[in-house]
Amino acid sequence: MEHADKIYDDRMNSWNRYHEGFAALEQREQVIRPTIPADCKQNAHMYYLKARDLRERTELIRYLSEKANVGAVFHYIPLHSAPAGLKFGRFDGADVYTTKESERLLRLPMFYGLTKEQTDRVINAVYDFYKNV
Repeated sequence: MEHADKIYDDRMNSWNRYHEGFAALEQREQVIRPTIPADCKQNAHMYYLKARDLRERTELIRYLSEKANVGAVFHYIPLHSAPAGLKFGRFDGADVYTTKESERLLRLPMFYGLTKEQTDRVINAVYDFYKNV
């Protein structure tokens, strides 16, 4: 716990660099950035973007991996469509949002010690991708 504040500050700096760096893409309606309610304090454990759809997210992950050597991943599979959910669970009603939203989420690198140069490289690579979309 003696290093908790240092780790938190480091991760918040990286999170804020991403957030500021992607503001223009959000203004152009190419991505959606995370929203943190004003009365909440976050821990910067991850940074995500929402692409417009599954195809775009898949292409962006591939682009970041192949062209920029950036490891970005999808965020999660909804429980109702995961293997255990299919076997043991049930889903009542229409799936209006869950699957669609999960298909848009893309997690970017976020870890203690992530440098400004590394976050800048990720930001620039995402911008490069959207120049051609």
